[in-house]
Amino acid sequence: MPLDHVSALIVFALVSSITPGPNNLMLLASGANFGFRRTVPHMLGISIGFTLMVALVGVGLAGIFIAVPALRRVLTVVSVMYLLYLAWKIATAAPMGAPSDTARPMTFLGAAAFQWVNPKAWAIALTAVTLYAPTQSFLAVLVVALVFGLVNLPAITVWTLGGGVVRRILSSTPRLRIFNATMALLLVASLLPNLTW
Repeated sequence: MPLDHVSALIVFALVSSITPGPNNLMLLASGANFGFRRTVPHMLGISIGFTLMVALVGVGLAGIFIAVPALRRVLTVVSVMYLLYLAWKIATAAPMGAPSDTARPMTFLGAAAFQWVNPKAWAIALTAVTLYAPTQSFLAVLVVALVFGLVNLPAITVWTLGGGVVRRILSSTPRLRIFNATMALLLVASLLPNLTW
């Protein structure tokens, strides 16, 4: 892959990884509710899970959606339902310091698996492979996946750190509840561009 293509890919990976979307909104909420250290498995799950997703899409998974268009609709419905569930979990999260049997950050495996129902992740993976590995050669796909693997984790870390800053501001239960409700609404709003049939 020519150097100018790699440079453009790095910029694309950075912009697509650091801009708001379901992953980053959940990391912001997790950083605010659980702190940076407890959110690290969630961050690693996103980064490694998405890198694997890009690689698998690049080696031919995208062809399944072309061959069976109805799968895209099924994926959209599953994605919407799961994101609505996550929005509800964020909106009803227990306040900091409050005892809760169910309040815990997303696990590594949960975050990695979430990439497969995340509409933004699918859009980015398909775009990255189409633009930067159009021949879908193994080497080109590997470069695209590795660039995302290297760029994604630092980019999403910014959101978790932002959640830690917000955590200090949200020391009162009412403020935290408003923040969580706002994050849940933004997560739901992030679905709107993906609801095209």
